[in-house]
Amino acid sequence: MAVISTVGRRKTSIARLYMKEGKGKITVNKREITDYFPTEVLQLIVNQPLELAELSGKFDLNINVQGGGFNGQAEAARLAISRAISEYDAEKRPILKKEGLLTRDPRMVERKKYGKRKARRSFQFSKR
Repeated sequence: MAVISTVGRRKTSIARLYMKEGKGKITVNKREITDYFPTEVLQLIVNQPLELAELSGKFDLNINVQGGGFNGQAEAARLAISRAISEYDAEKRPILKKEGLLTRDPRMVERKKYGKRKARRSFQFSKR
């Protein structure tokens, strides 16, 4: 099996994934997943597609993430892993689709408008 490469995005985070058969080693930005994502919740988010497809421990994953925060990066990596699994085995696609793991979340931060404090928040209004 050759290397499968996919891309996942969430907010301003971009995750590039390179998946090949191996012993289940996951590296994120050349660091171990437990070092890069210190909380258990973020590690569960990244591992969720592998657990659902029952493929954990069968692939070595090399993930490069940039931009955004830890949560956005973890969800971008989850989308990239889900896309790679569905490319590897088309029969696993309905399982991932049902859980909503193949859907790109389009929500982005709304831009700040002039004359406002934030995107929608106005300055305090004084009647007198």
